[in-house]
Amino acid sequence: MERKNAEIVIIEDEEDILELLEYRLGKEGYDVTGFLSTDNVERFIEEESPALLIVDRNLPGIEGSEFVAYMREIGYDTPVIFLTAKDKDSELEEGFKRGGDDYITKPFNTNELLLRVEALLRRSGVKQSEKLRYRDLILDNQARELYVDQHKVDLTNLEYKLLYTFVKNPHQTLQREFLRDEVWGDDSEHFHDKTINVAINRLKKKIDPEGVKEYFIPIWGVGYKLG
Repeated sequence: MERKNAEIVIIEDEEDILELLEYRLGKEGYDVTGFLSTDNVERFIEEESPALLIVDRNLPGIEGSEFVAYMREIGYDTPVIFLTAKDKDSELEEGFKRGGDDYITKPFNTNELLLRVEALLRRSGVKQSEKLRYRDLILDNQARELYVDQHKVDLTNLEYKLLYTFVKNPHQTLQREFLRDEVWGDDSEHFHDKTINVAINRLKKKIDPEGVKEYFIPIWGVGYKLG
């Protein structure tokens, strides 16, 4: 079963690390929102109720564990993984006492972080949804149904599989060969150069009949990516 749609908030002031985490967690199927500071995080948590926070301790304005301690004081019990260079025993103890549930020190192994995220979500009883979201698209993978801006849109099996392949690989350029293998699979012997173009054009007409949303961006000579 795909791991989908547990929402994760990352607070990390190093932009390259934040982008790396957003990419890797997004690739795993999580909904990810990143912040470079704690500004606006409390309001976001109140509105969205994320399943997990990944918090750097060295943040501008307020130390990360102090922010978590404050969130605990006002009643939020969202699980927290601290991500930080603070690795002394006293600092680790301080982080746990202020409300941390797990800890990973920099420099870190991304695969280890993903495993810790999965384990903490499992311990906290988060149910992973079979629904995938991208912009105003919602794919219910169990029912194999698509909703666009809350309205159901009927797709063929191939169209659904094609859209699903894009949505589970957001912001990545998908090569034609990859799409052929993922979507057409054993039927690829009937695959022609223009097959993907035709399929995507049909899909676009169904999910964006006005032609204004630009879901699919052609990458010349390579393939497509979601816009």
